[in-house]
Amino acid sequence: MNRAVLSLVILFCFVAFSCGHKPTPTPPPVPVNIMTATAQHVTYFDKYPATTVALAQVNLSAQVTGYITGIYFTEGAHVTKGQRLYSLDERLYQAAVDQARANLRVDSGILKQTKQDADRYTYLAKYNAIATQVVDHAVISYQNAVDSVKAAQQQLKTALTNLTYASIYAPFDGTIGISQVRLGNLVSPGTTVLNTISSDDPMAVDFVIPEAQLPHMEDLQKNKQHDIDSLFTIILPNGQVYPQLGKIAIIDRAVDPQTGTITVRLTFPNKGYYLRPGMSTIVRVHNQDEAPQIVVPSRAVVEQMGEFFLFVAKDTVLKSSDTTAKAQKADTAETPKLRAFQKKVQLGQTIGANVIVRSGINEGDKIIVDGVQAIHEGSQINASSKPQDAAGSQGAGANGGGANSADGKKGNDSASAGKRQQQ
Repeated sequence: MNRAVLSLVILFCFVAFSCGHKPTPTPPPVPVNIMTATAQHVTYFDKYPATTVALAQVNLSAQVTGYITGIYFTEGAHVTKGQRLYSLDERLYQAAVDQARANLRVDSGILKQTKQDADRYTYLAKYNAIATQVVDHAVISYQNAVDSVKAAQQQLKTALTNLTYASIYAPFDGTIGISQVRLGNLVSPGTTVLNTISSDDPMAVDFVIPEAQLPHMEDLQKNKQHDIDSLFTIILPNGQVYPQLGKIAIIDRAVDPQTGTITVRLTFPNKGYYLRPGMSTIVRVHNQDEAPQIVVPSRAVVEQMGEFFLFVAKDTVLKSSDTTAKAQKADTAETPKLRAFQKKVQLGQTIGANVIVRSGINEGDKIIVDGVQAIHEGSQINASSKPQDAAGSQGAGANGGGANSADGKKGNDSASAGKRQQQ
């Protein structure tokens, strides 16, 4: 009986020992598609949300009180500088002008009389033929008359000014809006807005950029990239490209400390008055990197914790950390296998289905394009027999739209593509 039990124990130990050293089966290679990373000159558009703004805009208000007696323009039409727009009841202001003129004539007559008296008494005083007190009073009366005339002249100027305020004129060339008052309305200075007029040619377009892009915009303002065709264009709300080209007019004086952005203003010709203030547009900045850039398909990018990675294929022997496996393979040479290795990269502009890789990989690296969701660091792969080239994936020179590029910002499209690949 004891022999039987002992035999069973020995058999069990032998089986357990044999199973414990059974090699783990190696998973089959994952089929993937690869491409060769090549550098090329890249041309694209940076895009920024923008708003059209009038270079000059003013609310028209009355400077005197009165009833509207005339409207001399077509609402929404183009008006010219100095064109009469509104008129108020002028009767009170015309009466004030007439009264001021009459007062001036009276004061002028008194001045003439006092001057004659002062001259006559001064002459008599030379011969001691008149009292000195009379002469002094005559001279003072003359000076008072001079001051009265000056005051009357100023009153006349004020009355004439108020009379001119009864008519409202266009301060500059521009487009006038819908009138806020009608004939017969009573208007008061500083409280009633009659209308709004804004300049229309040229038209400004404002957009904001990250502060990291400020040096680049300053270079463009200084015309350092004047050889680029169609440097600044805008896309209208209907999706069409505005046919006129713009230029940088102003870069704001300071960066907003809360958002880290700064406003840039472009100006565009607007002969046909197609652009109107307040339109939502998209500014396109025709950008061209001086150095060749590596371009890869966005689907090859994997995002992890806000960072971006690519898988690079390499022929290598993966070292094992298991000492037993090392001992078993000490006398055998393992052949190199094609494996996937993860590389952290910095992305730039997204161009259609592609994205620029600023750093992290080198020209000539084999980039895994398809199948990244099924591999991990060190996975054995089976590459496609038809590797893709960077130049063949949509073309780096495409004018495709993407998220705004900056060294410190990643393209939104590439981030989305990377998330999809990780899922």
